Amino acid sequence: MTWIKTIPIAEADASLLQAFELQRTLYPQEYAQPVHPTGDGTAGIIASHSLIPEALRHAFATFGSLMSPTLPLTREQHEMIATVVSVTNRCRY
Repeated sequence: MTWIKTIPIAEADASLLQAFELQRTLYPQEYAQPVHPTGDGTAGIIASHSLIPEALRHAFATFGSLMSPTLPLTREQHEMIATVVSVTNRCRY
């Protein structure tokens, strides 16, 4: 597995803390508990973006917006599409 330097929440500046918070508010509630958390409880995929808070904000805001319950697809349809894309890309997510 590749090792990526991350910034723990305890060492995060205001910009990174704001990006983490935005990501949490946009994501579905089912994603509140990471499957593979880092030492400070952050999801590893989120933490891997911690060196560039602006990239974290934009990348995960996009996903959060695409999963919005106000869109015409159901949550099940969103998950089905995500699963098919992950399998197609041979991604374990």
